[in-house]
Amino acid sequence: MPRSETSRGTSSDRKPIRGNVIATVGAPLLHARQAYERRSWATAFGQFSAADRAQPLEPADLERFALAAYLSGHDEACEPLWTRAYHDLEAHGEIERAARCAFWQGMTLFNRGQSAAGGGWMAKARRLLDDHQRDCAERGYLLVPGAVASAIRGDFQSAAELFEQAAAIGDRFGDHDLRALARQSRGRALTMLGRIDEGVALFDEVMVAVTADELSPIAAGVVYCNVIEACTAVFDLKRAQEWTAALGRWCDTQPDLVPYHVTCLARRSEILQLNGRWDDALREAAKACERVATRSHLLGAGLAFYQLGEMHRLRGDFPAAAAAYRSASEHGKSPEPGHALLCLAEGNIAAAVAAIRRCRGEAQDRKARARALLACVEVSIAAGDVAAAREAANELEGEAAQLEVPLIRAFARRAMGAALLAASDASGALGFLQEARASWRQLDAPYEVARTGVLIGLACRACDDHQNAVDELEAAKQIFERLGAKPDLERVRTLMAAPGRPSGPLTAREIEVLGLLATGQTNRAIAQQLRISERTVARHLSNIFVKIGVSTRSAATAYAYRHNQVR
Repeated sequence: MPRSETSRGTSSDRKPIRGNVIATVGAPLLHARQAYERRSWATAFGQFSAADRAQPLEPADLERFALAAYLSGHDEACEPLWTRAYHDLEAHGEIERAARCAFWQGMTLFNRGQSAAGGGWMAKARRLLDDHQRDCAERGYLLVPGAVASAIRGDFQSAAELFEQAAAIGDRFGDHDLRALARQSRGRALTMLGRIDEGVALFDEVMVAVTADELSPIAAGVVYCNVIEACTAVFDLKRAQEWTAALGRWCDTQPDLVPYHVTCLARRSEILQLNGRWDDALREAAKACERVATRSHLLGAGLAFYQLGEMHRLRGDFPAAAAAYRSASEHGKSPEPGHALLCLAEGNIAAAVAAIRRCRGEAQDRKARARALLACVEVSIAAGDVAAAREAANELEGEAAQLEVPLIRAFARRAMGAALLAASDASGALGFLQEARASWRQLDAPYEVARTGVLIGLACRACDDHQNAVDELEAAKQIFERLGAKPDLERVRTLMAAPGRPSGPLTAREIEVLGLLATGQTNRAIAQQLRISERTVARHLSNIFVKIGVSTRSAATAYAYRHNQVR
């Protein structure tokens, strides 16, 4: 609710709460109101609780009490408080404010997954306004659930139109909260329609109002989180970083603010991860998950656990990563593609292929689709399906061409380079990989720089440029050591131990595996024929690649034919 409404006092006493307060206001209520104005939400909740026990609060203070309960994380208290405020306001003839209480009650329930109850409150608010024939800003608020439902169905055009209608109502009644909520949502719908520039312009317009402190705390928090999510969805890293920092500052001014801190911490972790501050990134993700532990319905809960899983996976703590991905799923966030990449890191290629195939099929928005395609390239290469890797890389290139943002273009260039390298086109791969690395350096993303450097090193080795290959792998190794990226560090050390020539004779089993590989068989087919697990096949192939000094299945096949090891 806008601060202009929550600072008017009770229905029987409209005097502003500042200076000397009238004597009839008790100490707990006075302290509660003062804490509310300071945005000390936990203190306000405690003091309102004490005041309410002494004497039932009047409607305006009930509104404050409900909001303090929500913002301090006392979820169990929110529903009865919004309900009391609604009935008291209706009884006092405050129809518009009662309808707004019903709206926030409904939205709170929607966020908890209680869609039937949430929809009931929206219908209650609509009937109240109809019965009293009110033309007011609250009519615009009640357009929001329908617009959100349209967006969930994938009808972004209808969603954009409904949000525009809501924003127009906000303009007509001078309601800052409504116009900000509606315009940021319209911006998000436009980005989903491919109208990126229009959508981003709306984000910037709305965020000016947010950072100028024109919105109520509940609306500001919603806008912050949604705009940051929308910016990451279109890979607008610069804006995501800028608004995440702003959200962090806003949260820091309200230490006991609960709902938006989780999203803030998770997004901070993502940015810190990209910028190579992995200790900080892990700490922020863990802090977010600790907050969720006692309040499972917090916004961003699934994102927090997913990000924690990513950090554990990258650092090589696979059991902890698996547990975090499971928690992300339990909180409504898909664990893919992180879980698929975890399966790959553990050598379970069949599970990785199945997971990434499902992830790619289910991905709907651009962000999810692009991440699925990127992981698909990596998994397909590991599974020996070069054609699938190339197809996914081509599709990712198409996404990059549409979005025209540096982050997705860097991913797409590297994916194409990796696919070409896997197809034994090392010289063709180098151009894509070098362009990708230049982009990662501009984005200040050291881990991605190192991963791309490994591929450049392998491409140099395939082109018999052994000195540059050594230099590239050494540079990547140093970054992995600094970050604590154990799986990548182990891999690059293995590659450095194989300087492009055989390091030892193949075992009889390795010769069998190489021979079957050279006939074009997949890991699964090899495993079935030799009656061993796919994980064992993957381990044999890793050893073979090191011993004969190659990095791709195509190069291993060529080696097999040269040395008459084809069955």
